[in-house]
Amino acid sequence: MKAMVLNSVCDLLKNRKPLELKDISVPVPGENDVLIKVSTCGVCHTELDEIEGRTPPPEYPVVPGHQAVGTIIDTGNKVTSRKAGERVGVAWIFSACGVCSRCMSGEDNLCTEFKATGRDADGGYAEYMTVHANYAFPIPNTFTDLEAAPLLCAGAIGYRSIRLTEMKNGDSLGLTGFGASGHLVLKMARYMYPDSGIYVFARSEKEREFALEIGAEWAGDNSDNPPCKLDNIIDTTPVWKPVVEAMKGLVPGGRLVINAIRKEDADKDYLLKIDYPEHLWMEKEIKSVANVASRDVSEFLEIAAEIPIKPEYQVYDLEEANIALLELKERKIRGAKVLRIT
Repeated sequence: MKAMVLNSVCDLLKNRKPLELKDISVPVPGENDVLIKVSTCGVCHTELDEIEGRTPPPEYPVVPGHQAVGTIIDTGNKVTSRKAGERVGVAWIFSACGVCSRCMSGEDNLCTEFKATGRDADGGYAEYMTVHANYAFPIPNTFTDLEAAPLLCAGAIGYRSIRLTEMKNGDSLGLTGFGASGHLVLKMARYMYPDSGIYVFARSEKEREFALEIGAEWAGDNSDNPPCKLDNIIDTTPVWKPVVEAMKGLVPGGRLVINAIRKEDADKDYLLKIDYPEHLWMEKEIKSVANVASRDVSEFLEIAAEIPIKPEYQVYDLEEANIALLELKERKIRGAKVLRIT
């Protein structure tokens, strides 16, 4: 099969083609696995973190990609929950132990044996992939394969972020950064909390225009002051400055949820500018999002089909994965980016 393969950590802006198109063997499913013929796979900022070493794979080479959609063509001899011919998706959660207290409570994203798709195991930048049957999620008929791919990470992790804010209808919500996850969170929040105002902070004027176009109450730069203090803010940026700026904009007791697996070091000195009275006083909270639980994926897909959420996306062929990644790095974004595999 054909696959785009990452062979080592590198600087994406210097090595503008970090992934290599190669012919590799089609994987063989284990007794509890399914073999999927991949049709589409979303492109995520976490792939940049893998390529540039902020969350490197444990070994190389590896096939990235954790928003894969396709059809099951074979199953292991112990699989009873899935069958050949089903259309499924694979998200960031590749596997967990299934027996620890975290897994048993539905928080398998916090399992100490958590493995990530496309980092700890080969992912969806390929014509075929395998995954444990428990982590192959049925895709609602509402969505095409191209529409479904961004929902598996940008959407599911956005859903987890909203859950972690613990917001109520009428509470205000800020979104810092407005890429694939941000635009899906906005659409989701408008449905789940119809009386809540949504305020978007983004560096790009095009991203701000896009946010207003799909229902934001207000949109400004990361350092701009919103019209009011906000009850909750979700940060999806790769850097620290927007985090510090966001803390200023929270109401007393407000919560900032950081939806990023890693932060870049470029502006880490900005953390030294945290002023306790201005940024943290009055019981403001900061909470991180760690991975995504399997229930987040399945619950979100149901909600997304009910609304329905139709993501904005740009399509690239598998061989153009490096182009999509570079555009993501350079903030050339409108919605999500999706690879067409087959």
